[in-house]
Amino acid sequence: MQLRELGRTGVKVSSICLGTMTFGDQTPESDAFAQMDLALARGVNFFDTAEMYSSPPKAETQGNTERVIGAWLKARGGRDKIVLASKVAGRTRDMKWIRPEERLEDGQVRVSRAQIDYAVEQSLKRLQTDYLDLYQVHWPDRLYRGFGFQMYKDYPQDFIAFGDILEALGRHIDKGNIRAIGVSNESPWGVMRYLAESDARGLPRMASIQNAYHLLNRRFETGGLAEVALREQVGLLAYSPLAQGVLTGKYLGGAKPEGSRGKLYNRLQRYEGPGAEEMTVAYVKAAREFGVTPVQLALKFVDTRPWVTSTIIGASTVRQLEEDLAAFDVTWTDDMETRVNALHASHPDPCP
Repeated sequence: MQLRELGRTGVKVSSICLGTMTFGDQTPESDAFAQMDLALARGVNFFDTAEMYSSPPKAETQGNTERVIGAWLKARGGRDKIVLASKVAGRTRDMKWIRPEERLEDGQVRVSRAQIDYAVEQSLKRLQTDYLDLYQVHWPDRLYRGFGFQMYKDYPQDFIAFGDILEALGRHIDKGNIRAIGVSNESPWGVMRYLAESDARGLPRMASIQNAYHLLNRRFETGGLAEVALREQVGLLAYSPLAQGVLTGKYLGGAKPEGSRGKLYNRLQRYEGPGAEEMTVAYVKAAREFGVTPVQLALKFVDTRPWVTSTIIGASTVRQLEEDLAAFDVTWTDDMETRVNALHASHPDPCP
């Protein structure tokens, strides 16, 4: 298992990260334990979760994923073997159940000092640990069209200052609750504003950015974030590398296999835009012509990008996790690179 540095922190994380958002809902605790055991045995030392999970988010399962991981850590021990990442929810009115009503500000979840303090405390309790190796802002406090948009829309610039967020997170670094910090679902402007505040005021520095990145959505590289990641050592933790399972080909032709997230939750709209089916067919065909599976082509593509620190793989079953892990053993060839780049150029980013 290849280890890569998390930003400029000196912390080494595996090039594969275990995504856990299904734990405690779609994936029951016993299966989640088996996945974590398998991942650790295969050299995966990096686990990612969030206070919001299980996903899809709902009040009755909020925090379940952290509870499952906490139970596993208590049962197995070896906390020092794991680089554990979680996230604080960004600004929202729709999911106000993430906080007790008295903790909300103007009826909203916000990335304020008080709410960060509460969120860190609750995550540590659920995870049954004294510290988090990486703590990320799940999405911005400012209003920002960060999920699945094709056109930019500006909003009133009403948000908690970047420096104030860094100061709030820095207090937990000083206390030893957090080792490193990162962002998620962020823009180039947002990342650079954080870095500017860190440089100017000696505040903690963002070490990573967790954004969607896959064959059907390469906007991380075409929109400027890849350059930021490389020049500033704020590496990508790539989520949805299989486009929520779309790139496996299992949803082609309108199929919704039993037990799949598409069947259970009907949340594939981000991956059903114009050109999505056409390009998925093309990538599946390319994989087969190269003698690899669609999973292998999709995951190895992400793994071979120089701005990627770790690829987050999520599985609802141990069998799926086995297949995902094996995909990283594939050799990426010049012919594969040429083919996927030509396909991308023919219809860029149908699933942002």
